[in-house]
Amino acid sequence: MGGSGRVVGIILIAIGLLALVITAALMASQVASGENTASGAILGVLLVFAAVVAPSVGVGAYLVVKGGQEKKQLAQVEQQRKLLNIVLTRGQASIADLVLELNSTQAQVKEWIYDLVGKGLFSGYVNWDEGMVYSRQASELRAGKKCPSCGGEMAFAGKGVIRCQYCGSEIFLAT
Repeated sequence: MGGSGRVVGIILIAIGLLALVITAALMASQVASGENTASGAILGVLLVFAAVVAPSVGVGAYLVVKGGQEKKQLAQVEQQRKLLNIVLTRGQASIADLVLELNSTQAQVKEWIYDLVGKGLFSGYVNWDEGMVYSRQASELRAGKKCPSCGGEMAFAGKGVIRCQYCGSEIFLAT
């Protein structure tokens, strides 16, 4: 609904505003010709506003806002898909390369990695000091209790995350 919802919203807003303009012009012409009183014309405009304009513009505005939010979410999903493809196809990637290739910031890349781990889509490890992301099979990581980067002892740091106590590397396990 990202693109089409936004277009439908704009059309609904335009229809609502057009209905208001047409009603106001019709009522003004009726008052000018003596077919209607000023108070009757105001009442007519208010009724059209309440029955047609307000709901149309309200729903249209909601669709425009919702369409913009969905567009942003889809862009983020696309960036995460690119990040995952880069790391999985290369086996490893520097965070600096990911930042450049994804046209993002280091904080965004880190956020996307954690989000992919939380969704169970990425398992591997990250050495934040070296700035490298490594893709590994979850079975390889679970079998070894040593850090793949420095050989130090690993400890659980959260759901699906194991952290090296020595070099700070983080291993993400898909569940």
